[in-house]
Amino acid sequence: MKNTALTKTHESLGAKMVPFAGYNMPVSYEGVNAEHETVRKGVGVFDVSHMGEFLISGPNALDLIQKVTSNDASKLTIGRAQYSCLPNETGGIVDDLIVYRIKEEQYLLVVNASNIDKDWAHISKYNNEFKADMKNISEGYSLLAIQGPKAVEAMQSLTSIDLAAMKFYHFAVADFAGVDHVIISATGYTGSGGFEIYCKNEEVKQIWDKVFEAGAEFGIKPIGLAARDTLRLEMGYCLYGNDIDDNTSPFEAGLGWITKFTKDFVNSEALEKEKKHGLERKLIAFELDGRGIPRHGYDIVDGNGKTIGVVTSGTMSPSMGTGIGLGYVPSVFSELGSKINIQVRKNAIAATVVKLPFYKA
Repeated sequence: MKNTALTKTHESLGAKMVPFAGYNMPVSYEGVNAEHETVRKGVGVFDVSHMGEFLISGPNALDLIQKVTSNDASKLTIGRAQYSCLPNETGGIVDDLIVYRIKEEQYLLVVNASNIDKDWAHISKYNNEFKADMKNISEGYSLLAIQGPKAVEAMQSLTSIDLAAMKFYHFAVADFAGVDHVIISATGYTGSGGFEIYCKNEEVKQIWDKVFEAGAEFGIKPIGLAARDTLRLEMGYCLYGNDIDDNTSPFEAGLGWITKFTKDFVNSEALEKEKKHGLERKLIAFELDGRGIPRHGYDIVDGNGKTIGVVTSGTMSPSMGTGIGLGYVPSVFSELGSKINIQVRKNAIAATVVKLPFYKA
């Protein structure tokens, strides 16, 4: 089991630690609901240093990225980031990721922790043609997500750049918490605003300490992975391994908006045909009409009790107090307002297909 550079810090704070993607990670500190509310109303900090980072450089860096990702990375200027995915050759998704344009011929790809080796092998396979310079820098870098509506105000004293002026999915390489050349990115997985901070492992403890010092008057708290999951689900953000995987297409998962046919990419021809011919199944968002908590793996059934799909993510929404979830069903059941049922143990609980996000600030 790997540790992040902050594992001892989490343990000293009383975090409940669990194995996650090969890492020893904090799942909670004071409880998921309290931590969830801290991020929705104030500011909280996640250690997500288990995430993977690849540096792609050289004259053919963009050509390689264009080949392996679904979104159009040619639209990126220096200081911009882009959500994208790595399509596989059979219609599914290798991983979802964020692409950062650091310099004219240098990009940073941020991938899911559980997929680091798989993604590296997949991209390397296509790099045989492009010969871009690839570096896996995951082991040497840490990542903090400082999230919540008070993040800008709480963190402004730690940097010389104007945080309030930074637009969503923009970033800067700047000073932060006494460390030079830190990536400050206006991205996150919570839907409550804030920043993600990329730094070297040897710098992260200093940054963590100064972040908590600066945020003290704003009620800043450490947040675990359990609240990260409820926060992202309220926004309808996909989680790899649950809502998207090697067998789900970007269109089935509602990720057509990051699938651009302005270029040739892995399996683009087949995906374009799928878009034209229509989908047999879709990822839907649903709210329970009755009491209950939907969970990953629960059956979705029709009015006659026939299984029509499966819940990929589900929880009791801390913000709304109702059961919410995502799941795949035949397209005929995917219209907004459609009635379905979720099999919660022995009970089929009525649910309604709704529009994302579940949570609206």
